[in-house]
Amino acid sequence: MTQTTIEIRRTVLEKEVRLKQLLAAYESLGVAYSGGVDSSYLADVASETLGPNVRILLADSASVPRSEVDEATELANARGWNFEIITTNEFDNEDYLKNDGTRCYHCRAELFTKMQVYANDNGIRSLAYGAIVDDLLDPTRLGHKAAQEYKIVAPLQEADLTKDDIRELSVRRNLPTSDKASFACLASRVPVGTRVEVSILAQVEAAEEAMKSLGFHQYRARHHGEVCRLEIDPQDFPKLFEGDIRARLVDAVQEAGYKHVALDLAGYRSGSTAEAAE
Repeated sequence: MTQTTIEIRRTVLEKEVRLKQLLAAYESLGVAYSGGVDSSYLADVASETLGPNVRILLADSASVPRSEVDEATELANARGWNFEIITTNEFDNEDYLKNDGTRCYHCRAELFTKMQVYANDNGIRSLAYGAIVDDLLDPTRLGHKAAQEYKIVAPLQEADLTKDDIRELSVRRNLPTSDKASFACLASRVPVGTRVEVSILAQVEAAEEAMKSLGFHQYRARHHGEVCRLEIDPQDFPKLFEGDIRARLVDAVQEAGYKHVALDLAGYRSGSTAEAAE
């Protein structure tokens, strides 16, 4: 092990110490939890630090795949967190449904509104979400805007934690999310300008569940009317031609309701439905 590696790891551990100090300052805390890399790590550290004074809150709606809800619930129960599922109603909001480029703001606003209601009903003084340093690179900062308006704190960001830091620290904590692929709500698969509908998200969910079951790690099923544009990590391209994988994937995506199945040769990339609209 080189001296540089030792110093990097020491720095990362120091960030976790700082995170614990930040969390310990809260009398009680509600944490937004999705089952992803960042929120799972935050939930684990907060539970360790605050014990009975923290609640881990998982939002459930049609924009979240059933498998994600199940996996997140299983992890929370296995770790012994004070865990609750709350229902969000973003599909009742026309500003969310019209998908004009501000959808993420309205989704976050709905989440934070429901978290505040829960906090008021349960005597929780503060609320947190899993924004990290990497999120500061987002040019829209829509989630940050909503968080500021609702006074939601971002302790991972305050502790200067990056995605790489959190993956390393998650390994040390034996969290199964340490190598989990990045994920966003199903509505992010719908191009900006195309109305979000529950039926569309059901198609997307079915297509992505097929990709998951066939062993793909990082993927998206992008909705374009009758066409489903599949994005996968380029290193997984060869997998498509193993045995009957390609045929099974095409069949499953068409069974989800798509007439055409296209592979995006550019591979997986975050936010490409927004790029397409632009």
